[in-house]
This record gives sequence, structure tokens and C-alpha cells, in this order.
Amino acid sequence: MTGPLPERFDQLLDRPPAEATALHWRGGGMTYAELRQKVEALAAALAARIAPGDRVALFLPKLPEAVVALFAISRAGGIGVPVNPLLKGPQLAHILADSGARLLLTHAPRAALLGGEPPCPVLTLEAGWPEPAPGTPPAPQAPGGDALALLFYTSGSTGRPKGVMVTHANLLVGARSVASYLGTSPEDRVLAVLPLSFDFGFSQLSTAFLAGASVILLDYLAPRDVVAAAVRHGATQLAAVPPLWVQLAALDWPETRLATLSASGGRMPEPTVRALRRRFPAARLHLMYGLTEAFRSTTLPPELVDSHPWSIGRAIPDAEVLVVRPDGSVAEDGEPGELVHCGPLVTRGYWGDPERTAERFRPAPAASRYGGMAVWSGDTVVREAGGLLRFVGRQDEMIKTMGMRVSPTEVEELAMASGAVSAAMALGIPDAEAGMRIRLLAVPAEGLSDEAVRARLAAHFRREAPAHLAPSDIRLLPAFPLSPNGKIDRVRLRADHGA
Repeated sequence: MTGPLPERFDQLLDRPPAEATALHWRGGGMTYAELRQKVEALAAALAARIAPGDRVALFLPKLPEAVVALFAISRAGGIGVPVNPLLKGPQLAHILADSGARLLLTHAPRAALLGGEPPCPVLTLEAGWPEPAPGTPPAPQAPGGDALALLFYTSGSTGRPKGVMVTHANLLVGARSVASYLGTSPEDRVLAVLPLSFDFGFSQLSTAFLAGASVILLDYLAPRDVVAAAVRHGATQLAAVPPLWVQLAALDWPETRLATLSASGGRMPEPTVRALRRRFPAARLHLMYGLTEAFRSTTLPPELVDSHPWSIGRAIPDAEVLVVRPDGSVAEDGEPGELVHCGPLVTRGYWGDPERTAERFRPAPAASRYGGMAVWSGDTVVREAGGLLRFVGRQDEMIKTMGMRVSPTEVEELAMASGAVSAAMALGIPDAEAGMRIRLLAVPAEGLSDEAVRARLAAHFRREAPAHLAPSDIRLLPAFPLSPNGKIDRVRLRADHGA
């Protein structure tokens, strides 16, 4: 959609044609006009309860009411705090306390998880949310632009979840960027399978609404539910995290209208990339890299996926990514360095945590065309010829064994290439002689016994890798735990198997 961006993300609803469908779900649909009316009614009610800048938490499944609430909080001048509906009472209580939420929007079953006296007032669906009525007074003018819009709570490598402070401008510029390279149009139907509390999941809403497209809301129980919904609703776009794509790529798919596929939230295994290209040869597959602190960073153009499935691509529109040496200078092609994200997608840091903010958000390198604050990702990448980036690994996860630096990613890629496993994670385990040794955690490929997996892995590493890359210890697990956002829970795996 052309024209200047609005000031607030809730104003994305004001531009598409009133009669166009904004939302689909199994039980029905809602036009943009109907969605706007519901948002305005709830916003007017919220404005009587909160002051501008108050945090309002949302703890609901992916219902139409959840979308209404997120946009109504913004229209009322509040800061939304979407909470993943898979979390339990203690995690919810932490987020409510940490954010200083003044109000929780939820429904009775989830409100009961708090038990006793909730830390803030609670408004439930069952208590009766305001419905549109003639003459509903508008909410007072709310701040936008660089004002805070949402707190996305994300789990880090240590400590409790922290709230990433996202502005209206971050969300709007990000929506414009993603819509431009995905080519999202009013004719698209975006199948939203990711949690709306996840920046990648919320992006399905903002990108679609900017383009005037429609969103299909789906809380799936099994991967086959995604297939069924794509067929039933005629979905044209689908975004997912790698663990879900691994499962979806293994299924038999009937003919669909899917034309645009995208992945972020972790590195896609090359076998999965190849499988998706075989399943959807006419679809455009975007392999993306991002982090909540900077929304999204890179995408690999679909025309390069077959020849460069290992790459995370180049900077997306409105973003600048630099590969930087420890002294802050820009690394040469082929030289490993830290990925630093600059520009208007950089968020404001962590809510109420200046110490951790200062660690990750630092002045941009001198070479940046944007300047200002940048996100120093802690990820090591290499810029190859042609400007394509290759992910090497997290700086704090590098394995130093027998005097050699080993990237866990390289070990994991070798394991996946063996065909013996469907998921892999490499850890460095302290060792008196080697400094560290490599432990490989893996999920056996379907149909293979543990003995066959071990034999195939050993043969593959002997044939394809130098000795220092071979794991000295292999642990086979029936499945990897997943985070509430559907990503592999590497923190839990490291805690359970890292010593």
C-alpha cells in the first residue's frame, strides 16, 4: 500500500476498504469496518480505565478478541503487553509485575491461573467486553511515532524473560519493509500460526493490515491442522519457525494456493529447505534472520535459495547490517565478525533493565550510515562474495577444543547432512585435557534405530569432517523441547545436558 505511514500501528486498520475482509477463523470472518468498530468500542472503554503510557497485558488464545484488544490498547494510548497463552501462572505473574501492568485482559480460565489476589485489575471476556454502539465516543488522541507501542517478552540465554521496548515507528517501518519484499497485496490471505506475543507472529498482522490483506487466525494442535487450514481458507502466505517447517516439510500436501513461504526464529536445516522446494516448487521461499531487539535483519532472495540454502541473505529494506571486528571496524569479505544491526528497526532496549540494555544496545559503528544506537547481536557471521551473509554461531556458544575454535552450527549442519537425525544441537562440555569436548544432542530420523543413527553419524563425520569437529558424546532424545514460540528451547537443552 502506498502513501505515508500512520503515526500509530492501530491506524493500519483505517486505510483498507471497509468491506474488505480483515480476519478469517474457523467460525467466521470480520471486515475491516467491523474490526474498526470493535476496536473503537473497546478503546473507549479502556481509555476510562488507563492513562496514556499505562501497560495493559493481554493473555488470550489467538481469538478475534485478541486482535481487537491489541489494537484497542494502542488506540486508547496504552502500551500493549501480549503474553504467550502457553505460559503458566508464575510466568504470567512475573510479566505482570515486571511490566507494571495496570490491567490484564483475558478470559476466566486463564485468569484463574493467577490464583488468590491478582497483581492488577482483570477484565475477562466473560464479564462482557464493550460491543460497538452508535455514538461510541472516540478514545482520546494517543501518542505514536517513537512512543512505546508494545513490550515483547522474550527469553534470553540467562535470567527471566525481559520486555523488549518496541515503538510504533519500529512496527510500522517493519511492516512496510516486510510487505515490500514479500510482495504482500490486498489479494493475499496470510495464515497466522505463530503466537501474537512473538514479534514474528505479530508481524503477520501488521504486514497484512498495511497491505489491506486478510489474516487467517489459527491455533494449531498438530502440523496437519496447518495443512488443513491452508487448504480450507485458501491461504497464500505462511510464515513459521524452523521446527514447524521441519514437520510441515515431512507431510503430504494437497494442492494449495500458497505462493509465499517464510522462515525466521532460527536457522533452517538445509534438508528442510530442499524438501520445501520440492513440495512447493512454484512458491517463493524467504529464509530470514532476525532478533526481537531489531525486529528483522536479513532475508535471502527466493531466487538464490536453491544455490545458497546456507545463507541468511542480505539486509531487508530500512535495515543496515554490518559485520564488525572487535575493534568496531568493518570486517572484510570472508572474515568472521559480529553482526550489528543499525537503523529505524532498532528498538528502545529492555524494559526496566538499563544494565542489560547497555550490554546489547550500544552506539553504532563509525561506518554506519544511520548512526545512533545499534543492536550488537552477539552472533558471528561471515560476509561472502556478493554480500550474502553466512551464520557461524553465537559468540558465547563457540566451542574451544584442543586449541581449535569450533562453531556449534558447523557440527549441527554436519549431523543434519548425514540424514540420520531430524534435529541436532552441539554443546561444549568442559574437559580437563581438551579444554572442551563436543556433545551432540540429536533426534533420530523417522524409521531409524538408535544404533543405526549412531553408526551413520560416526561414518558421516569420519568421511566428511576433520577429527576436531567430531562429537565425542552423542545423546539421542525422542524430541527437543520447544519454547512457547515454537523454537527449539536451547536454554533448556543446555541446562539439562550441558554438564
